[in-house]
Amino acid sequence: MAGNCEECVYYDYDEEEDQFYCTVDLDEDEMERFLRGATSACPFYRRGDDYRTARRQ
Repeated sequence: MAGNCEECVYYDYDEEEDQFYCTVDLDEDEMERFLRGATSACPFYRRGDDYRTARRQ
């Protein structure tokens, strides 16, 4: 349930904004908890696997 955002599958780069952001689609309750800081660790963290993407190609 924890992790470094920079290693997460959902952490993507937006070329237009020139910044990284989280792409997890949160519902209203999850967003409220996130904004309040009620969670100590990200429950959506999933370690990125560069090789998994390469295998699909």
